[in-house]
Amino acid sequence: MLQHASEMLAKALLVQKGQDVFDKEKGTSIGIEKALNIAQSKGWMSASQTGAIRVIDAMRDQAQHWMIVVPEDALYINARALITVLDEVLTEHFQDTLADNLPVRVLPLSTQVLPDFLMLVNREYAQIRELLAPGRRARDEARGRITALLAMEAHVSEKVVVSKRDLNRIEEAMKEGVPVEQVFPRLMTLATNVEGEGPTIRVRITRAADAPAVRFVSGDDPEGAAAIRDVDLQKKYHWSPSALAEKLELTNNKAKAVRDFLRIDEDPANVMVFEFGAQKHPRYSDNALRALRDVITPELVEQAWRERPNRR
Repeated sequence: MLQHASEMLAKALLVQKGQDVFDKEKGTSIGIEKALNIAQSKGWMSASQTGAIRVIDAMRDQAQHWMIVVPEDALYINARALITVLDEVLTEHFQDTLADNLPVRVLPLSTQVLPDFLMLVNREYAQIRELLAPGRRARDEARGRITALLAMEAHVSEKVVVSKRDLNRIEEAMKEGVPVEQVFPRLMTLATNVEGEGPTIRVRITRAADAPAVRFVSGDDPEGAAAIRDVDLQKKYHWSPSALAEKLELTNNKAKAVRDFLRIDEDPANVMVFEFGAQKHPRYSDNALRALRDVITPELVEQAWRERPNRR
């Protein structure tokens, strides 16, 4: 319900600003992700506001399509942050308030003390490690809690996709005792900003003033492997074999012959194979494109073509 309310308000904001909310080619309404991107790019919503909505959207997506375990206080703090955002959007763009449209007893309440965001993350991390301990047989719950932490990365990341690859990588890192700041560096930059109390409480999850700098690592960095997300890898390895061949102005077959000749696929900095069900799709990085462009000549292409392993 929170996700649906957010999507409807985001689209209402676009309509209010004269923006089309229908895909002209498909004839269907745009999704929440595109609506948020437009609202943020136009300056109608801030990054922290769209982040609060994306967290709920990611949680709802996992709850609907797979499994997620969200502790009560984690749900509460993110729900309250969302309520704050919905009220801010109504006030700024519609000259309205949430309180004028809802009964007084429907806002989220909790009997637990509102947690500090970093304390919440550290507590969950310790809890997950206990669940993954040998002999506990609680792996499903542990992975459900990991999913909740991944969903909360939407506070600082415009695109959050919880993949099996991410879950596996994080699970292995936690079993090996990798500290939380190396596995969830994005979450370590956040803090809770609370104003008011009781029914008037306003919660914002923002970047902490003393937050550590986020260190970006490559997909083949073993020390930072746990922090790499599938969506980040897909941004790095974004060239399909055919697109790479087109950039090199070669046919697909000749491009493959050159890659084989230069052993491009043997370097993990150049290629990664993404698995979608039973299908495997290799994708290449800009590093691979540069490596090929730097050495390709008509003579090299012809030599690679003559020496290809499967030549007739």
